[in-house]
Amino acid sequence: MIESDRFDANLTAFVLRSTGAATISSTEVVQSLWSGYGQIVRCHLTGGETQSVVLKHVRWPDQQTHPRGWTTDHSHQRKLKSYQVETSWYERYAQRCVDACRVPKCVAAEHRSDGVLLLLEDLNAAGFAGRRRSVGDAEVDACLSWLASFHATFMGEQPEDLWTIGTYWHLATRPDELNALDDSPLKTAASELDRRLSGSPFQTFVHGDAKLANFCFSLDGRSAAAVDFQYVGGGCGMKDVAYFISSCFDEDECERRASTMLDRYFEFLHEALKRSDKAIDSRALEANWRELYPIAWTDFFRFLQGWSPGHWKAHRYSKRLASEVLNSL
Repeated sequence: MIESDRFDANLTAFVLRSTGAATISSTEVVQSLWSGYGQIVRCHLTGGETQSVVLKHVRWPDQQTHPRGWTTDHSHQRKLKSYQVETSWYERYAQRCVDACRVPKCVAAEHRSDGVLLLLEDLNAAGFAGRRRSVGDAEVDACLSWLASFHATFMGEQPEDLWTIGTYWHLATRPDELNALDDSPLKTAASELDRRLSGSPFQTFVHGDAKLANFCFSLDGRSAAAVDFQYVGGGCGMKDVAYFISSCFDEDECERRASTMLDRYFEFLHEALKRSDKAIDSRALEANWRELYPIAWTDFFRFLQGWSPGHWKAHRYSKRLASEVLNSL
């Protein structure tokens, strides 16, 4: 816990002005942002209608400290844009996410010369206090249902003021990692993988970082909300699904369960598209995206092999899919 008298006066004024609260009784650091770009802080309030909010306080660092050594200017500029994208997401799009793809409500946002302030609803107080390091069937269904509803909501729309192509590993935003890639066949195929994913006639918005750690759960695990929209943008929904599965399961579980999880995702997607009243041929969409699932996985594997060779996700299942995809190109 951090005592309230150590909370910056300007931040205090921003929170109180935005919420109408009288005081901040205490603050609690939820987590530090990647590479020293700030903190996420829970603020406990008194004297207003809201008992707590979450402040995402982004500060441009004087010196970058990436945990894996990636501290180029290109990396810095990508992070700057990611926080601008996240602010645009909350200001322009987040309110369209209904309960089926729950996100925190944006209380206030402010751009500053030294960073960004995002004041968000506290999902813990809204009934999503659960965090998971491992998942059962209920949590998997909750996340796949969330992704399906999210993809259905934004199906066919243009990502204005977001990433043109979402995900934090997108090829165009990762030239350093591509240059570091030693796998020649994968390196040669990188542009074709991207072309096929971007060439799908069924484009939507992707969360862009849909790992397990970015989902918050109801106490029974049957409902989920998502956070962290720095890499939201256009794309094929299989990118999110492949990445989510990779974040939850080891190679044996991926081999055993991936097919069933894809089936569940498409069940949820068909239902969500019906609710959305969008004129989409959902069976044609499913056929197209099923073909793109191994390509989406291989595209992420391509990034991993350049970014962190030997990463635990670069396992037998990843290598098998990549080999099959490369042989089919």
